[in-house]
Amino acid sequence: MNRVTRIIFAVGEGLSRGPMAAALFGELYDNKDIEVLSRGIHVAFEEPLNPKAEVVMIGNGMDITGFTAKPLMDYEITDRTMIFTMGKKDREEILENFESAGEENVRILSEYVGDELEIMDPYGGTLQSYGLCFELIKTTVEKLISLIETDGLFVREPGLVAETEKTEEAEEQPVAEASPQALMDQEQAPLQ
Repeated sequence: MNRVTRIIFAVGEGLSRGPMAAALFGELYDNKDIEVLSRGIHVAFEEPLNPKAEVVMIGNGMDITGFTAKPLMDYEITDRTMIFTMGKKDREEILENFESAGEENVRILSEYVGDELEIMDPYGGTLQSYGLCFELIKTTVEKLISLIETDGLFVREPGLVAETEKTEEAEEQPVAEASPQALMDQEQAPLQ
């Protein structure tokens, strides 16, 4: 397993939820051993932050000076990179379109921290909906940081299964029970 040194919050156009998550992580995570980036999946050209997201972030004391959305690039994804999306659709799109992305290093943020619901896109909503989105992302990022501080953040190498997982899988396999007739047939079968 590799210790994560880069987290990328990759979402749609990269104009609201991704920048919020990256800025919050940067503000709240004291140990600066992890580089944090915000990237869009559908970025044709660099654009400024969504105006409503900008108001919410400034209102919460976030410094977003000079932010522009940048596209996710395959070279940014290494064996020490974890990509967090806000939903299943973005995750699937990254897995399909980026050669360096794999099941082990592209995760849905809310699922990763144990929440059931995806973080919905506030696009087209009111300023209040952007504020609620910000608060939900903040809570989720706090949970992520707590997990990192407790257990660390690792990317499992493709195909590598921990010994404990192998043991658990073996325990979960149903034991085939043979019928009395099958046992008798087996005893009477000639040895080869």
